[in-house]
Amino acid sequence: MDIISTGDDAETRKFYQQLCHYPHHVLRMTYEYFQEDLLQIMENLSLPSLLHELSSRNIPGLEKYKDPDYDRKTLAQDLLQDIFGRGAETVITLWVSLHVLRKDHGSPVLDAVLEELGHRGADLPGEILLDKEGQNLPPALREIQNHHKKHLYEKTEKLIENKPPRCNQEEESFPFRTRYVTLIIVSTHHFRERSENELIATGARHEEYVKEKHHELQRISPNKMFRWCHQSRLVPHMVLVSGVPGVGKTTLMQKIVYDWVKGDLYQRFSFVFFFKFRELNRWDMVSLETLILHHYPYLWQQLGNILQDPEKLLFIFDGLDESNQTMDFTSRHLCSDPKEPERCGHIVVSLVRKSLLNGCSVLMTSRPTRLASMDCRDFQRMVEISGFFTEERKIYFENFFRDPELAEKAFTYVRQNDTLYTFCYLPSYCWIICTVLSRSFQTTSSDQQVSLLPRTVTQLFAIFVANILSNHSPEKSGAQKLLQSMGWMAEHGVMNHLIIFDGRDLESFHVDNKSKLLSSFLMESEEPVSYSFLHLTVQEFFSAFVHYADYSPEKLQKSLEKAESYPDGRGEMFLRFLCGLSDGTTRSLLTGYLDTRAAQASRDVITWLRNFITGGEERLRNFITGGGGEGERLDYKERLLRTFFYLFETRNKVLVQESLQSHRTLDLSDVRLSALDCTVLSFIMECCSHIQGLHLSDCSIGPEGLERLAPGLHNLRDLRLGSNNLPDSSCVPLASVIRNNPDLKILVLSRNPLAGPYLSVLSGNRLAGPDLSVLLEALSGLRRLERLGLYNNILPDSSCVPLASVIRNNPDLKTLVLSGNPLAGPDLSVLSGNRLAGPDLRVLLEALSCLRRLEELQLYNNILPDSSCVPLASVIRNNPDLKTLVLSGNPLAGPDLSVLSGNRLAGPDLRVLLEALSCLRRLEELQLGSNNLPDTSCVPLASVIRNNPDLKTLVLSGNDLAGPDLSVLLEALSGLRRLEGLHLGDNGFSEEEREEILKLRRDKPNVRIYY
Repeated sequence: MDIISTGDDAETRKFYQQLCHYPHHVLRMTYEYFQEDLLQIMENLSLPSLLHELSSRNIPGLEKYKDPDYDRKTLAQDLLQDIFGRGAETVITLWVSLHVLRKDHGSPVLDAVLEELGHRGADLPGEILLDKEGQNLPPALREIQNHHKKHLYEKTEKLIENKPPRCNQEEESFPFRTRYVTLIIVSTHHFRERSENELIATGARHEEYVKEKHHELQRISPNKMFRWCHQSRLVPHMVLVSGVPGVGKTTLMQKIVYDWVKGDLYQRFSFVFFFKFRELNRWDMVSLETLILHHYPYLWQQLGNILQDPEKLLFIFDGLDESNQTMDFTSRHLCSDPKEPERCGHIVVSLVRKSLLNGCSVLMTSRPTRLASMDCRDFQRMVEISGFFTEERKIYFENFFRDPELAEKAFTYVRQNDTLYTFCYLPSYCWIICTVLSRSFQTTSSDQQVSLLPRTVTQLFAIFVANILSNHSPEKSGAQKLLQSMGWMAEHGVMNHLIIFDGRDLESFHVDNKSKLLSSFLMESEEPVSYSFLHLTVQEFFSAFVHYADYSPEKLQKSLEKAESYPDGRGEMFLRFLCGLSDGTTRSLLTGYLDTRAAQASRDVITWLRNFITGGEERLRNFITGGGGEGERLDYKERLLRTFFYLFETRNKVLVQESLQSHRTLDLSDVRLSALDCTVLSFIMECCSHIQGLHLSDCSIGPEGLERLAPGLHNLRDLRLGSNNLPDSSCVPLASVIRNNPDLKILVLSRNPLAGPYLSVLSGNRLAGPDLSVLLEALSGLRRLERLGLYNNILPDSSCVPLASVIRNNPDLKTLVLSGNPLAGPDLSVLSGNRLAGPDLRVLLEALSCLRRLEELQLYNNILPDSSCVPLASVIRNNPDLKTLVLSGNPLAGPDLSVLSGNRLAGPDLRVLLEALSCLRRLEELQLGSNNLPDTSCVPLASVIRNNPDLKTLVLSGNDLAGPDLSVLLEALSGLRRLEGLHLGDNGFSEEEREEILKLRRDKPNVRIYY
């Protein structure tokens, strides 16, 4: 088999020679070691490129993998298994092919795999075996290691879940293997960009972010934490794991310890020491040895010997964000003696900085907020737990509900509820949702109104708390007192970034730690005793609920002002819960535990919300009148989006209508909208039939966002969805939206790759999929369009006729943008540019000439041929009110002018077109760039300029205007008084002609002139 070809470079040949030196069993072992990585690579790699590369190296029988109906994941699995089964030469061919493809199809995963294979190839088998079989230890150390593993096994074999709201008070525990669901872990520094509420930011965007950035992110399985790192280009010893509260950081650490004990993971480490920062808070001054022995006293006889080989040790520190000590990884105050007492923070920093037990490994977890302001450069790998995707969420539900039918019912309900489903990426949220639904489905018969099923996050937590109270609290007065004291403590924590409370905090807020009910909401850690809520969001719920359970107008007003003022988003969920509890139906779930003045608290919150909305409107008015920056406009839009979430939680449609009564148009352009944002926006639009305009350009809503948004879109006159990454699959839902808005006057769908699968995306964004006809048919059903934007959708020539129908049915069109669409016939090569020159182009141009009210026509870069000049002239004459005309990038060249010499607007009919232009009187923008206009065009162009004294922008770059008539053109330009921009570059001007243009620039210092 000829694996190497003549075109391979020296680096590829060297890589091939390296692989050839490996024995077959080594190749087999490394191939199995990289199996997960190879799957990820193949799922994201250009499959045609890979199959072509393998075929070119004489790998036969690959035709079946070219089947377009082959599921990508299954295909990758089958192809890998096929290659593995063919033997060593085929395996080497795959590696060489990937090495070649890396140049044009590189990704962090592929780079990391090839680097590890290249740098550690010869040593890998030994490392793999070491992780499987472990270190050679003396009998005494082996005996104590077995004792240590037995102790850790007892600590980690069960996955403990919090007490569910049932009658028994016992925690539930499950064998790890039956309850644990694999978490998604990616290598990224993304967490350092966040400052807003972690739950909201991550819940709304994490899955789409990971999917969007899959080429830039490396998915890390737990057994690869301490493998080669592409970013740091070494095998890491210091690894940092980030994740929002409840995403599974502690559970992952427990799983790693459990797998180490079972012999399934990291046997290279002879001893693993697991510490929780919250338990280290009790220590002021302590030595590392004392710390270890406090947790593992049975090691006292051998601890000295154990610490002699640091490279065999793994220290796990869980929950940096729960530490009450300063952790400065740039500190010069380091220690080196494990016997010397030091502050815990200094010990941890010294381990990471390698001054203490140099050679050991450290694995640490933290919430993103604690890390955002820290210098973490000493960590050689940083990863983030992204929680669950759809598949993992479904598995969790199946594991939670022992009845498969109930599991399916619960998951289907949540899948249909966008708000709840979005937050199911968190295992802890899955537990709360499953707990609530298990009760709801048990108490709700099929023919009974489903009153206990949550629709909002506030309702979810209200039901969760109500279920616990109904099962555990026969005496409501005592429970109400505890809820009040817990609530004030929770609010203090939210406002001050506290999630860990000690006995002094409980005493300060009069929380009865003897109450049996307390343990249903607070988790108590071992010595030193500390408390935390089941989840941060439970704490945030109680911080809001207390204002309805123990109403004080002064405290409520103060808390509202504080929460609104925090720039880091810490008060966001607090405010959402406050608004959600203003709904009487939601609040009634907790009847009996509310203050008698809870209704007044609700009115206060609604008043605040109205003022919040009014304040945002005032900011916008100040922006408009005061000329504020774009940042201020975005701040207003993001504030408006926050308002929508508050209104969404209230479920108060009358309040929504009243609050947004003055809004006729909602503009959220340039604000990145998640699928959940679109759900909330859909609710707002459903409530507000008076809103006629919706501007969502550059919002990255994508197909899922459009799907969630569509049901709320009706009665619109103005819809702008440009630059939203909408593929061809969005054509049908877009058509539905258009049909539901028959009075549309403005529709903008520009810059969306609504491309079909048969048109190469590499050639541009395309609006040419099989469903395009459905969209164009819906467009032709409109009758009142005044503005239509279809820029850069790469419409094919088959779109000309249906577009002509759209134009004829909308005679009041004032703005039409069709730029960047290759409406080219089959005889015109797409490679030569975007074309609007197919056999049906005449039909489209005839339809255009029927219009009489056009003010803006954009046909940039459509490669219009010279035969278009006369019909275009007709369009221009019939629309004397044209203010903007863009014809740049069109070779309207005659048959005697070679297209190869450039795009030309110089055919025999050019004179007709220029004469038509000179008939216009109101032009403000004229673009004729890259049309290869000859110098003979200068005189008629001068006539156009003289007849349009209000011209502000003129683009004539990329033409051949150098010649004796240039002076006539420049003289006409000198007479313009409102000119702002003039583009004359790439016209082959001589030095004398450039001097004339320079004189014009001196005469018009306020005009931007490019030449």
